[in-house]
Amino acid sequence: MKILNIYLNLEFKKCVLKSAAKRELQKKIDIMIPKAFFARLFKSRFSVLFSILSLYVVLSFVVRLVFLVWSSKDVDFSIVPLARAFFTGFFFDLAVGALFLILYAIYLFIFPKKWIGCLFDRIFTYFYLILILIIIYFSLLAEIPFWDEFGVRFNFIAVDYLIYTFEVVQNINQSYPLPLIFAILIALVALTLFWLKKIGAVRYTFTDKRSLAVRSGFAFPFIIIAVGLGLFMKNKQAESNSNLVVNELGKNGVFSFFTAFKANELDYNTFYPKLSDKEAYNILKPKLLQDNQTYASDKPDDISRITNGNSEQRPNIILITIESFSGEFITAFGNQDHITPNYDRLAEQSVFFTNLYATGTRTVRGMEALTLSVPPTPGNSIVRRPNNQNLFSISTILQKKNYQPYFIYGGDGYFDNMNNFFGGQGFDIVDRNRGNALSDDIKTKRFPISDSEVSFENAWGICDEDLYKQSIKYADINSKSGKPFFQFVMTTSNHKPYTFPSGKIDLPQGNRNGAVKYTDYALGKFLDEAKTKSWFKNTVFVIVADHCANSAGRWEINPKNHHIPAIIYNLPNKSEKIDRLTSQIDLMPTLFGYLGWSYKTSLYGKDINHTKKGEERAFLGNYRTLGMLKGNIFTQIDDRKRVKQFRMSGNKQELIETKTKSNDLVSETISYYQTASERFKNGKMKSTAN
Repeated sequence: MKILNIYLNLEFKKCVLKSAAKRELQKKIDIMIPKAFFARLFKSRFSVLFSILSLYVVLSFVVRLVFLVWSSKDVDFSIVPLARAFFTGFFFDLAVGALFLILYAIYLFIFPKKWIGCLFDRIFTYFYLILILIIIYFSLLAEIPFWDEFGVRFNFIAVDYLIYTFEVVQNINQSYPLPLIFAILIALVALTLFWLKKIGAVRYTFTDKRSLAVRSGFAFPFIIIAVGLGLFMKNKQAESNSNLVVNELGKNGVFSFFTAFKANELDYNTFYPKLSDKEAYNILKPKLLQDNQTYASDKPDDISRITNGNSEQRPNIILITIESFSGEFITAFGNQDHITPNYDRLAEQSVFFTNLYATGTRTVRGMEALTLSVPPTPGNSIVRRPNNQNLFSISTILQKKNYQPYFIYGGDGYFDNMNNFFGGQGFDIVDRNRGNALSDDIKTKRFPISDSEVSFENAWGICDEDLYKQSIKYADINSKSGKPFFQFVMTTSNHKPYTFPSGKIDLPQGNRNGAVKYTDYALGKFLDEAKTKSWFKNTVFVIVADHCANSAGRWEINPKNHHIPAIIYNLPNKSEKIDRLTSQIDLMPTLFGYLGWSYKTSLYGKDINHTKKGEERAFLGNYRTLGMLKGNIFTQIDDRKRVKQFRMSGNKQELIETKTKSNDLVSETISYYQTASERFKNGKMKSTAN
């Protein structure tokens, strides 16, 4: 109360004093009265800066609130975790907002007093403000479709999207009205500038000519807070809960983006729970061994095994990997929309895997699982990492069986490093061939898909019908050589913007169900045409999803959002359901088992039909959190060296954290991920090392 009285008396004296005396009195107010200092934040040279910072923090809070309501079905509404998320989120928002404006704060501090309000000052200020406001509004608006698709803040996927600008810009252009987005951005910036002028912030910024010493009282605390929060705040501080949505609410999209940019690869030994290498391999090797295998050597870290088959067959193999083809789309798994009639029919005539799980939530993870047959190591998929050539893969086995492998993709295979990865494993490449060339040390053939062969194309690639025509084209060519062929066919139609040729199905463009039904239509049409070919009777089709359409949910990893369908079609006299728990990495080894192959393998995947009862397991992960599902127990490890176990129950596959852990399952989980990471890092996955 005493401070308030002093302040009021001084303010009254200002009204009756002349200018010089008034300025002296103002200095006393600024120095003596702390509350006066804070009261003048928005009536100073720094008024625009603090106004923009306040606006950003408020808008970020609104976005956080919107995401909470949007994902309410997946939120654990406990007061303390939610309060913590919003509290932590405030400091992330404050850090990002302050870092956006730190250069402007330095400028306001050092700019000479006599030039304040001059033409240069005004031009620089407006240029900086417009640039920052565009970044602020774009980042906030961009979080909305990203949350819609992935259920999280910006992460390493957003970093990848920044690298592959052409595809992403095209996708945005086809999914959203770009002119309208630009108009909204411009309107928001204009409204903000009008608001700043209306509240007087602009006037104070260009008329307050207080000394450098006074300005330092504004600038130094701001800079210290900006730098301090920038260095102190870590995304891990928001990850205190097992509920994924609550953790993500506590983050800031821009901060998460730069965190992902810095940590796109994670060293297992540094961040994850460990065993000694000897113990890890001692646990792993008995788990990898099938009942028809023996180890090739006694070396402790050698996982190569000899697989004994019988009555070997070598048909052509076409592996069709369908983009985002969740189990929830299939009638057999409870879908009532009947959008996959062809897949449903094929499942009844095939080996149908009803309990199979994808390793990850991205296409490159599916490719990694199906070709390298390895658990999802932390950080980026191996498909996108350097030094990923000549790895022991299904191609190693196929080429020893005299197969010619092809990678057939309707987009540009430079995206996500696909061409370099597949070319590095000996695949010939069929793609649109509009991107970067293959690395110089990759010696493989590349066949471009010409414009004349394309009837429909969107940002991600040609439509599935056109893609399947490429499959038939190269099957026709190879069938004449007498050499068996293998095709890895990667579809793209079931991907945003969900556009496809008109007049094919009875659902509209632009929505997921329509894209799924078109994908199914194109698959049925492809197989009908394949049946007319001489090579069809001697061709086996493996049709599987790369990952699910959605990975959001209550937990950091949601097993139900990894459940995918898979079938092996056209095996002679073979149609059955496999209800046993199966990992995506097991699919190709299981096919090799049906074909009766004898071969040497260093794959982590196993033939499910030669796996002991009770030894079934599935690997699920994202780029930071990894897990193993075995029986109904899901064991999870993360980059904070935490270990959690959940019991999975019910048709909804609800996870309930267990109070006590099975140490055997913890050790087994660690052994798989630790050895897989160690083998890639140290070159032990190279085909020459096996």
